[in-house]
Amino acid sequence: MNKITAAITAVGKYVPEYILTNKELEKMVDTNDEWIITRTGIKERRILKGENKGSSFLAIKAAKDLLSKTNLNPKEIELIIVATATPDMQAASTSAFVASEIGATEAFSFDLESACSSFLYGMSVASSYIESGKYKKVLLIGADKNSSMIDYTDRTTCIIFGDGAGAVLFEPNEEGLGLLDELLKSDGSGRQFLKVEAGGSVLPASKETVENKMHFVKQDGRSVFKNAVFNMADVCEKIIHRNNLSNEDVAWLAAHQANKRIVEATAKRMKLDDSKVMMNIQKYGNTTSATLPLLLADYESQLKKGDIIIFSTFGGGFSWGSIYYKWAYNS
Repeated sequence: MNKITAAITAVGKYVPEYILTNKELEKMVDTNDEWIITRTGIKERRILKGENKGSSFLAIKAAKDLLSKTNLNPKEIELIIVATATPDMQAASTSAFVASEIGATEAFSFDLESACSSFLYGMSVASSYIESGKYKKVLLIGADKNSSMIDYTDRTTCIIFGDGAGAVLFEPNEEGLGLLDELLKSDGSGRQFLKVEAGGSVLPASKETVENKMHFVKQDGRSVFKNAVFNMADVCEKIIHRNNLSNEDVAWLAAHQANKRIVEATAKRMKLDDSKVMMNIQKYGNTTSATLPLLLADYESQLKKGDIIIFSTFGGGFSWGSIYYKWAYNS
């Protein structure tokens, strides 16, 4: 019997209808379209509008998109993982609500949070459940309503983030396809450089934290950029070398869409041609946990069975990593 690996067999996505362009941001903060594109590669981002709509709304939409494409009975799903940095609320599980809303009444569920690395880590967890033989259908969703923690008077952060969600279904594979290796890292000394300071157990919400705008994302852009460029490229190089791969073997780089220059620097160090680099940051900005599945959804029609994909992310914490993956189907 061949070794069981975990492979993605279906992809879904959802992005909100409202488009926040760079031109609109010019009216809100001291910035301009040319500067934003040059520094980040972002032209527009999607923003979820409407009352009482959180990350679960995005996740449910992405999951339903996947279900509609596959005709999968949601009762067949055994586990749902929602990777998110912006859960609907504290204590109550976002994933449990998502499972109920899509009709996955036989599944257990949990949230997974590690900033922009949440989905990548979720791939590792979902694959481990499949490889164990305990479960055969695991739904992994990356969803973030980043606009809920953005100060739209802060030009250093409001130009970067957008809202969105992507979903993938993991199932067993005996052809040697799917997730084949991973290299995951974290460094807690980096949390001072990228954080939402208040609202957690260390600094609960108060009149003072609200007045001082401590519930919004703050980042030291230079430190984050420097660490992201080095660490993303480093883990990608290491995972390629230890699996005896060459840059010719790699069909695609699926890197976290935080900044176009970071992605380009990672690809350059891997000696990859631009044609092998997945890129959609220009349309969505940084959607945190949703960037990787949104890449898969947007590039699905171009992916061929057996294609080697190198995934990589970097996020707050710091957290980062890389995954060596072989695509399992033709669209």
